[in-house]
Amino acid sequence: MSFEGVYSVLPTPFTDSGELDGESLAKVVDLFIDKGVNGLTALGVTGEVARLDDRERSRVLEVIVKQAAGRVPIVAGTTAEGTRTCISYSRQAKEIGASAVMVSPPRMAKLNSDAVVRHYKALADAVDMPIVVQDFPPISGFAMEPTLLARVAKEIPAARTIKLEDPPTPFKTARILEQAADTTVQIFGGLGGVFLLEELISGATGAMTGFAFPEILVRIVASFRAGRVDEAADLFYRTVPLMRFEFQEGIGMAIRKRVLHRRGALASPATRPPAGNMDTATTQALDRVLTWVTSQKGLEWISV
Repeated sequence: MSFEGVYSVLPTPFTDSGELDGESLAKVVDLFIDKGVNGLTALGVTGEVARLDDRERSRVLEVIVKQAAGRVPIVAGTTAEGTRTCISYSRQAKEIGASAVMVSPPRMAKLNSDAVVRHYKALADAVDMPIVVQDFPPISGFAMEPTLLARVAKEIPAARTIKLEDPPTPFKTARILEQAADTTVQIFGGLGGVFLLEELISGATGAMTGFAFPEILVRIVASFRAGRVDEAADLFYRTVPLMRFEFQEGIGMAIRKRVLHRRGALASPATRPPAGNMDTATTQALDRVLTWVTSQKGLEWISV
């Protein structure tokens, strides 16, 4: 399976009372596919996966796979603190219909490189499907050096795709590709797209991230890969304020859901506690940045 382009990390919609909203989730799937994404990622950090129980995890993935109906591949987050649990989540994801799994290193005291490699190798031996290695130290508590990520790719053929979220991501992208020069490695930038252009210049294959306007990322990546670098850069520089604003630690998911609510995909912008909620000032700032971006000449196709 070849990974490239834009894989949108899906939010998990909730009702105002905090229950799963499968109907809104199906609408988000349709919206993102209609906007041209190459794939979808379920049960990611920005999908509030840590606030879902096991039954809800399964339900979310079932809705996404059913609604996507084979139109794009689905990557399922299956990170767990134990290798056995990670294998169990991954087997379940495959049974439901996911095309690949996304896994961070297990959180544990004094984690080391050998333990990380053993974790991914055990998963690859147990579940025959591609593994996206998620490099996101705030979640795993462990920073993977470029040499380690290259080692994983070299020793575990199923784990040759990386979702990179450890800044500076453009610099780290280049170092990983240097270390794995004799191995084909596919790197997706994360971090809300705020370094997408620089990641592409450094050799990234695309973006795997949450962002309420995936069509912007799709056009940037498509233009860049077609050799129209100036066109990609122009669009990136004019729209990165939206990415930056949405990618605010602690409140970014609330902003993304508010925008998707305005776009008609979510019935409610609700998040689950203890997630942060938007205040009046943040709402006013969102209105201002949306107005500024969508009013620019040539960006009329960006609609809320």
